[in-house]
Amino acid sequence: MTDNDLIFTNCADFLESQKPVKRIGFACKYLHPDQTQKPKILEELQRPLTEKCTTVAWLNRQSKDVAEERLWDIMVHNAAAAKRLVEYVGSLPRELRMVRLGSNQLPCATESSWMYFWSKPDVVEYCEREYAKVGEAARLLDVRLSMHPGQFTVLASDNEEIVERSIDEFEYHINLARWMGFGQDWQDFKCNVHISGRRGPEGIKDVLPRLSPEARNCITIENDENKWGLEASLELEKHCALVLDIHHHWVNTGEYIEANDDRIKRIIDSWRGVRPAMHYSLCRPEYLEGHRSNVRPDMEKLLEAGYKKQKLRAHSDYCWNDACNDWALSHWEWADIMVEAKMKNLANTQLLERYYMNKDPFAGKIAA
Repeated sequence: MTDNDLIFTNCADFLESQKPVKRIGFACKYLHPDQTQKPKILEELQRPLTEKCTTVAWLNRQSKDVAEERLWDIMVHNAAAAKRLVEYVGSLPRELRMVRLGSNQLPCATESSWMYFWSKPDVVEYCEREYAKVGEAARLLDVRLSMHPGQFTVLASDNEEIVERSIDEFEYHINLARWMGFGQDWQDFKCNVHISGRRGPEGIKDVLPRLSPEARNCITIENDENKWGLEASLELEKHCALVLDIHHHWVNTGEYIEANDDRIKRIIDSWRGVRPAMHYSLCRPEYLEGHRSNVRPDMEKLLEAGYKKQKLRAHSDYCWNDACNDWALSHWEWADIMVEAKMKNLANTQLLERYYMNKDPFAGKIAA
């Protein structure tokens, strides 16, 4: 190799390294690659990276000392587990460095009877210090993080009490992001919700000024599979970054939206220069008896055959349909893909393997 060849190679490597990383992520929970292990062994292997939880009912049955000790133990475990999860994801190929943290980091943090515990100075000090380490690890290892408040976060409700509780729940997630050092810039951290609520997009518009600046930087709006689909989300394109869930859109409309659709450009623009994120999942194969994995399911034919949308919306364990996988991967050019499959990191690795297999039929497996 000549000096000129070496210079060219180094320049090519440098230019390649400067390209935006395309990512495929998973949600919340690490699964060990060898799922044939006995359940107790799997639990031991997965526990260090998995958050713990408790319930209000259990806490209320205990003495104050016992309940507080349990909450402290969970807090210590969950902060360490979040850091270990980020470090694990950071050890993966760059394309897989994307993960959603679970919402139960601080159990019962928005429950009125236990909010006092999470406001104690020593608790706040511990959380600030330990979750700062989680954020530092994410930035050092170039891991894209997000969170997704649950179904009871209904910011567009027509009930003011529910709206207030939903704001508290959303801000709880944002406080975690803040401790991790996020929320200062537009979409440096994704905190995703559905529109939900009877007031729809107008309800979201009205609640945005009531959120903290960090919350307004982080909030994303996702289309659902029922009332508030993509067209409703697009009413918020000037207000929030939009997350396209292509499975929800298929369940809602029967359409396989393509990457060159005009609506995709509007979704991209809503992110204001930040690389968007989208969601991908598949209906469960056992609900599509005999369906071939190289053919996209046809919603109209399925409904005519008596299938119910309620079942078709359920998420599969793996990315089992290659025709749908190829469709999802066609969107990878413009958005990072959060795979919402039951088998978590094993499923998103499977999707990346499909991408490389399309490029090279002899490509090997990727270590999860």
